[in-house]
Amino acid sequence: MAVPMKAVKGYYNSKPGIQVGTKMEGKIEKLPDGSFSFSEEGIQFLKQLGIEWVMVNDPPAHTAKEMKQLREQLEEKGLKIFRLANNRLHNMSSVTLNKEDRDRWIDEYLEYITNLGEAGVYYSTYAHMGNGIWRDTIRRPVRGGATAGGLNFKAENHGRWGGERFSWPLSHGREYSNDELWENYEYFIKKVKPVAESAGVFIGVHPDDPPGYDIAGVPRCIFGNFEGYKKALEIADSPNIGACLCVGCWLEAGSAAGSTPEEFIRYFARQGKLFKLHMRNVTATLADDEGFNETFPDAGYYNLNNVMETLAEEGFDGAIMNDHLINMVGGHYTCEAYFTAYLKGAVDAIENRKAK
Repeated sequence: MAVPMKAVKGYYNSKPGIQVGTKMEGKIEKLPDGSFSFSEEGIQFLKQLGIEWVMVNDPPAHTAKEMKQLREQLEEKGLKIFRLANNRLHNMSSVTLNKEDRDRWIDEYLEYITNLGEAGVYYSTYAHMGNGIWRDTIRRPVRGGATAGGLNFKAENHGRWGGERFSWPLSHGREYSNDELWENYEYFIKKVKPVAESAGVFIGVHPDDPPGYDIAGVPRCIFGNFEGYKKALEIADSPNIGACLCVGCWLEAGSAAGSTPEEFIRYFARQGKLFKLHMRNVTATLADDEGFNETFPDAGYYNLNNVMETLAEEGFDGAIMNDHLINMVGGHYTCEAYFTAYLKGAVDAIENRKAK
């Protein structure tokens, strides 16, 4: 059965309702005969989990022809690409902060979006942070001695993106104003809108991590709170520009985000602008004396089933996935299996109850 997905036009689900996807691990390599090779163990693992939709990291090349070939090869193995990354372009500080090379970055991004559409990949996640993701230098223990990332402004911490690292007091040598960042965003998104619409690609903008607070001289006024999101998507004024809600990020900010995850979901789902969710729990908000720490999905201060219930109520049929896995005994596969099984079990329980 092929069920047209409402959240991302052009995609088809094998069954209705919330879709649980995850990242496909393992290196992708181009073979001498022109085909791609994957980690066969990784493919087998995903199929054992019952995963249909995968988020694929950077391929060896980003031409439309090669991305289409990659998509088709994975489909032959029973996996469908929801998102095909280009991590160089996932978050571009040159665009957010209007550096002298921003137009070169924008041109490269527009080419990437065009190529995705030609390859039959209709969704892409984008982040719009000036100084990256901020975390403590030392990972802290959570349940059972597992270790995970967190942030406490009173501890030693830094921002990072790709090979860049950012630090206090001013990550880019000066303070930026809210007005500057809004002007830079509008310049960028007005160029993206017609290309995304023409390519048939839906772009879900990820929240700042963490949201809700200005950091090291750079405001997080756009995708760092609910009102900023509303204004930003109104400026974009496109059915192809929407949200990728990272629940963990939203929980990091707490009341500083300006809405609960449920309020965020209802508002953007009803506009048809909620495309994807990252599911993650944290121990507390950033305002807590010890800051927050990422943790197991069932060990944080928030009940993730609230999100599942709201998604089901709104008829959401896009992808949700685990996010920022932690260090567990048994390594990556143990953690991936635990987090994904948690999501699949919660979705099955809610969807089955809804069907009765």
